[in-house]
Formats: sequence, structure tokens, C-alpha cells
Amino acid sequence: MKKNIEKTNVMRLLDQKKIAYKSYCYVDTGVVSGADVAAVLHQNPDQVFKTLVTTAGSGSHYVFLVPVEKELDLKKAAKAVGEKSISMLKAKDLLPLTGYIHGGCSPIGMKKQFKTTVDVSASAFDTVIFSGGKIGYQVEVSLSDLKNAFPFDLADIVTVSP
Repeated sequence: MKKNIEKTNVMRLLDQKKIAYKSYCYVDTGVVSGADVAAVLHQNPDQVFKTLVTTAGSGSHYVFLVPVEKELDLKKAAKAVGEKSISMLKAKDLLPLTGYIHGGCSPIGMKKQFKTTVDVSASAFDTVIFSGGKIGYQVEVSLSDLKNAFPFDLADIVTVSP
């Protein structure tokens, strides 16, 4: 699976900030879902995060990182960012707002830096894995180094499994 990995903008931004990262490429696998990405990379799905973009009634946008097999709890997420309510951004609005397409959205390198919240479960790991900014690419970064890439808060933002 190891090929000449193309450098994505996310990787270039991490390089510019001298942030250590590990990159993964799974372009030719046909994998789409986050759980399948974790499986093809042989990684713990609790350590692999998806990037979700939301919009609030106030018109503000927020970014949330949650484990790929978990769901964002919209009420907890709204509370975490001090909003009454939030909803998921429509897929058609993702590219114009962030510069990323669905399935390749990363919290690093968006057109504008939005307030970002990472699920508190990330603190159980030395590193977290998330989109490298292009479908088929992931990056792994330590949580402490991630603070140097962009500001974020930790909060309990996932739904409780039954």
C-alpha cells in the first residue's frame, strides 16, 4: 500500500509549522466510510476521527472532530460552543465554505479557521488520525502538536450508545 505519497495542503501546512506527522494513503482501495478507513489502515476506530462542519442558528459555523464510528450529538455540540442549536452543514455548502469536498474535509487548511471542538475521547490516545484534506489521505498527529496547528477545545460531543 506504500507508494509515493502525494503531499496534500494539510501535509504542507504541517511541514510549515514543523509539526511531526505520519501520513497514510489508501487511494486505490475504494474505501469511503470512516470505519472502513480505520480497518484498511489497521487502526483503532476510536483513534480515527472524522471532521464535521455545522452551522448554528446565529449563522456561525463550527467544526467538530469525532471518532469515525460515533455520531455527533447536536445538543452537546451546541452547548460546547455556546449556541442554542446547530445543524449539519449541507454537503453542497461544504466546498464553497471550507475548500474541501465531502470525504476529504480536514480541520487543517480550511478557507477560514472556524471554532473547532475535538471529542474528549481523543485525550485517551497519544495521537489522532484524521483526513489529510483529500479523499484517500489521512494524517496522524499528537494531540499536543495539533494545538500548534489550530486552536481547539476538548468536550464530550458524541451520542451515548444504547
